[in-house]
Amino acid sequence: MARARGSWTDGTLTARSFLKPHTVARAVFHPAWIPDSLDPTVERLKRFRVVAGAVASLGVYTFVEGGFALTELLENALTASAVLLFLTPLTVGVMLLVWRSTGTVRQLRVPLLNSLKLLLLFVGSVVGLALLVQTTSTSGGILLSLVGGLAMMWLLVFVVAGAVRVSGNLFGAAAVHRSLPALLAAVTSWLMAVPDLVTGDLHGLSLTLGVVFILGAPVTVTAIALLETGRLKRRYGIRLRAHPASLPPLPGPVPTGLPHVPPQGNPYGHPHVPHPQHPYAPHPQHPHAPYPRHPYGPGPQGPYAPGGSGHPYAPRPPYPPRRPRGPYGG
Repeated sequence: MARARGSWTDGTLTARSFLKPHTVARAVFHPAWIPDSLDPTVERLKRFRVVAGAVASLGVYTFVEGGFALTELLENALTASAVLLFLTPLTVGVMLLVWRSTGTVRQLRVPLLNSLKLLLLFVGSVVGLALLVQTTSTSGGILLSLVGGLAMMWLLVFVVAGAVRVSGNLFGAAAVHRSLPALLAAVTSWLMAVPDLVTGDLHGLSLTLGVVFILGAPVTVTAIALLETGRLKRRYGIRLRAHPASLPPLPGPVPTGLPHVPPQGNPYGHPHVPHPQHPYAPHPQHPHAPYPRHPYGPGPQGPYAPGGSGHPYAPRPPYPPRRPRGPYGG
């Protein structure tokens, strides 16, 4: 499930990183223990959905409602944070009851606590930004207003970048179950859209455009969630109703490039090093070796040569004369 890393940020933050709030938000709100996505296509669809939703929301609030108000944005952010603080643990609790038949809660204690910490960290950042904006707007001193304004801008970029991160990883819910982020995204988007439909708050749009604007987010999120859970089930056998501990092991990373070619030749022999000279040239010899003989030249004499040397078919010397013997020997 979760990757074993050394720390929350995996040592990616330095003192210079705090000059860039979006870099800090990426390290804080997408910590090292969140597993990598199994489906890059779905991740690209999520990013497109987040960007399209942000552009549509800014367009409606800026051009339709007559201007962009930071206080209204903060009010909506506080409302969304309260909904997330209540809805996320409730949804996870329901799934824990579903998973109880195939596993235990103790097996998921570490990723559950990490996800809860990330949720509380994001909600605390939103509340801190709201308090800082209210304090800066009511302060009378010039120096305090200047310092508060710089801090407010830094924290605003930090919260916005963090919101983009948590909208993709849903507070690291994939460390608990790979299909849990899709469920949380669909449930949260519908719960955020229902109050606007019930109260009739169409944000200054006509009835048709208002309904399309309000229902566009939950319908799109639900479609992407169904696509993600379906692909996880077909490709990896990951089902939402199954306890994470009972799921099959995930495959390793797929190698890219050319297919693997096994090494050729004798695995126990010395590697063949091609010589730079002509393939039919004689092999180099040791500098102190004797001069090589011709392969068909006279070599060492054979055992049949006279005196132990010479050609094997050369004439032999005559045998020495035998001594005459008498009839009775002698």
